[in-house]
Amino acid sequence: MKPFHSRSEKPIRFLPLKTTDTSKEDRLIILAKIFFNYICTLLTTIKMKSLKTAIKLMLILLMGIPTISIAQSLTVISGNFDFLKDQKELNIEFDYSPLTFYNEKISEDEYVKRRIKEISDSKGKTEGEIWKSDWEQSKTNDFQNKFISLMNRNLKIIETNKNPNAKYTLIVQSVWIYPGWFAGVMAQAAKVSTRLKFVETENPSYVLLEIDSEKAPGSAYGGVANNNDRMAEGYAKTGKSLAKLITKKIK
Repeated sequence: MKPFHSRSEKPIRFLPLKTTDTSKEDRLIILAKIFFNYICTLLTTIKMKSLKTAIKLMLILLMGIPTISIAQSLTVISGNFDFLKDQKELNIEFDYSPLTFYNEKISEDEYVKRRIKEISDSKGKTEGEIWKSDWEQSKTNDFQNKFISLMNRNLKIIETNKNPNAKYTLIVQSVWIYPGWFAGVMAQAAKVSTRLKFVETENPSYVLLEIDSEKAPGSAYGGVANNNDRMAEGYAKTGKSLAKLITKKIK
């Protein structure tokens, strides 16, 4: 079999990554992209006997490229779980006021403006307006429904965002979101960070338990193409992880 590169060809060299302004997750993305580009380069230099053989090799190689995801962490900041032991119901509220995006930590308003411009420039102004409407719908419905649904599925306490008569309220403060990306054979999950505050419903200033949830991954197997849907999966993961933590602590 002939070598991939003749003597006249220069070998492929990988330049060192500049990591000063990149996080660990960003460096993983860069490495994955370099690997994928390298594989594509190899395929173009190999003389295949048939198209069928080339397709088989491509599929084998692509199976080795996983969806990039980051593990979630839950940290108790203050308080304990004792007050939840005899509870049958819990009220839930969602607060997006402290929300920021990307490593730059831009505000929600700036994020919305950027997305509308990106979509309007590529697909037209009408599509930009449609996305804006979808974003508001995602915040008020999809994110909340996903969170509550996974909480109820994994916890005996019934949670709802329409139960002001419940003794305690869980305030889900959205702190930071990385929307992730999707490129067919490769993808990175969204990451959702929240602060979870348990307070007395009649006295919200009294915090009984406070938990930080960092970088809950938002994606399904094989990746999710829509940004808002990926974020919704991040809220689902947060709800599921919190429910399991509560169940463990109140046994």
